[in-house]
Amino acid sequence: MAQQIEIEPMITVGALADLLLVPVTSLIAELMKNGVLATVNEKIDFETAQIIVGELGLEVELRPKSQTTGVDAAPRNRREERSQGGQKRPPIVAVMGHVDHGKTSLLDKIRGSAVVKGEAGGITQHLSAYDVRHGDRSITFLDTPGHEAFAALREHGALLTDVVVIVVAADDGVKPQTIEAIRFAKKAGVKILVAMNKMDKPEANPDRLKQQLAEQELLVEEWGGEIIAMPVSAKTGEGVDALLDMVLLVSDVEELTAVYDTEPKGLVIESHMETGRGPVAVVLVEQGTLKTGQFIVAGGSYGKVRNLETTHGKPIRQATPSMPAIITGFKNLPEFGDEFYTVANEKAARLATEAKASKGVGGGYSNLSGGELLRIISRTTTLSERTVVVKADVQGSLTSVVDSLKGLDNEEVAVRVVGSGVGNISEKDVHMAASSDAIIYGFHVDLPSGVKQLAARKEVPVRLFTIIYELIDDVRRELSALLKPEVIETEAGKLTVKAIFNSTKTEVICGGEVTKGKLTAPLLVRIKRGKELLGEAEATGFKKGPQDAKEVVEGELCGVSLKMSTKLELAEGDKLEFFSRELKERTL
Repeated sequence: MAQQIEIEPMITVGALADLLLVPVTSLIAELMKNGVLATVNEKIDFETAQIIVGELGLEVELRPKSQTTGVDAAPRNRREERSQGGQKRPPIVAVMGHVDHGKTSLLDKIRGSAVVKGEAGGITQHLSAYDVRHGDRSITFLDTPGHEAFAALREHGALLTDVVVIVVAADDGVKPQTIEAIRFAKKAGVKILVAMNKMDKPEANPDRLKQQLAEQELLVEEWGGEIIAMPVSAKTGEGVDALLDMVLLVSDVEELTAVYDTEPKGLVIESHMETGRGPVAVVLVEQGTLKTGQFIVAGGSYGKVRNLETTHGKPIRQATPSMPAIITGFKNLPEFGDEFYTVANEKAARLATEAKASKGVGGGYSNLSGGELLRIISRTTTLSERTVVVKADVQGSLTSVVDSLKGLDNEEVAVRVVGSGVGNISEKDVHMAASSDAIIYGFHVDLPSGVKQLAARKEVPVRLFTIIYELIDDVRRELSALLKPEVIETEAGKLTVKAIFNSTKTEVICGGEVTKGKLTAPLLVRIKRGKELLGEAEATGFKKGPQDAKEVVEGELCGVSLKMSTKLELAEGDKLEFFSRELKERTL
């Protein structure tokens, strides 16, 4: 039975060698063989450690030490934590659904605005948060993006929430992203409401929709289940108030509470750079009360809360649990999904970020996931890469774009992101792209005229996009151009050699009987003796008697001229297999 050893999610090479009772030099050598350049003090992740143990053939089974902050454990623990004791808090509601099923339009109706008009292609590009008043109560809505490339943002939205409203068009039914949203909501363990949108359309078929929901194990109440499906119309506003009433009713049943009088903490749900304001973050407060003037730490970033605003841009002095807020004052951009908390002073904030940075120190491929490492291990010298620099307007979009580009990789071609960041394209980006032969991709960012001129001088391609799938399609075309063409062979016929008339180093003239197919010059030929392949040649012409023949068919006797690349001694009884070969361009 294999020995079981528990290790941390990130472990140094030296510590792992000690646990495995193997020389550290052996471990480093095995890592190098698999493309990972790591020294004794550098860290590798758990999946990498598992792979290396397998490569070494050790009778050891690695297990991760139990963590309380893992993705699977986080949703329920986080919700339970913020709902223990304290005062009643507003519900946090994620609105999810398929592209063009009207979820953002439904939110627009709730908010009385028209955000979708500002979104490229009518698709939500960011994880947006809204504080909505219904009667005398507040509801926090998260509008999660609909395009498939934003799956990570959608999942993050589900993990933050108490209730998920899945918007499905009653005239279109359940679609792939609807199923994906259902999966996210189930994984997060939250209450699910279904908004049957576009009920104003004559094609609306709620019964068919309910049947499709049942196939996804969402049985509506009137069919004996627990899922509440509400008919609504984002266009006319029908059923919207009833939907909000139901959201509040469901949240009341859940008895959502939070401690207001404690140190604030929560999550960064969006971040970007603004001219004149610097790093700007949208945060969701989960516990405590966030106030201006407090020192805040989020991942590897820290700062003093200089301005605090609602997501409508209204200045406020404090933000309470379940409230989304815009803050400025960070020294640098926090990452999408970073947890934030407050500390006593700037020194404590700086020390906290330095400590986090030291824990994350690693080199080579130590920060790669197991899947990415496996791709690297499986790569051969024939792998073709397209290098890119990616810039986006907010951190969440940057994460989605980069993750989507990594998803295009296969065993032949891959995207290598040599640089990425939030903000407009800069001269530094151009110099980086020029030195690495990269294309610069910008998503919802600008290209200043001076930078544009520099890119032209250095012949660096810069491509700007406002719709993510158009950007991904462009990179897909670049990768497709790197794919080796597909070789397609088409069999034409066969001939049995009856006689050899002339033979030189580069040409053979022989005669024989066509036993299969129709032969027309030029064709490629495989020459076989029994089962042995002697080589290949090119058939340059055929003769019937003394006359040239355009084609010969099965059952006919003919002569054939063969152009040879190397000298071959043909003999009576050899078999000639005729075929054509063409190259076909491939696409991803």
